[in-house]
Amino acid sequence: MAQPITILVGTMTGTAELVADEVKGVLEGSGRKVEILAMDHLDAGVFARPGLFLVCTSTYGQGDVPDNAQAFLSDLKQRRPDLGHVRYGVIGLGDSTYFDTYCNGGRQFDELLAALGALRIGERLDHNASGPDLPEDAGAAWAADWLGLLDAAEQAAA
Repeated sequence: MAQPITILVGTMTGTAELVADEVKGVLEGSGRKVEILAMDHLDAGVFARPGLFLVCTSTYGQGDVPDNAQAFLSDLKQRRPDLGHVRYGVIGLGDSTYFDTYCNGGRQFDELLAALGALRIGERLDHNASGPDLPEDAGAAWAADWLGLLDAAEQAAA
């Protein structure tokens, strides 16, 4: 049976939320149960939920995670829970004109989750706001590919 997916959203301007909505539609189209949670009031305990996780976050300021994700990232860094049971994906949003900090919000979550023992499924999507494609289109295309990886992983585990 397909595992539920929780999409964790870090956003300043609403773009990451728009991407998460598009991704949710793709994932639900395959029959999966999907819930979107803004990072505003989350802590490390969110990873006790069953299923898979998808972090969808923008990058803000000097390569930081958005304001609504700051406390969540800080809690993960301080508590350092064992996330060996967690399987996840990451969609990072950024702008390559900020070369040194491009998609650093997504990268920070990706690196921290991996350091805490979580296993990323597939490659991280780093969307470039200066590129030709809209972030929600890139996210939807990535999600369709990610679904194939999830299905393969679940079949191998069965």
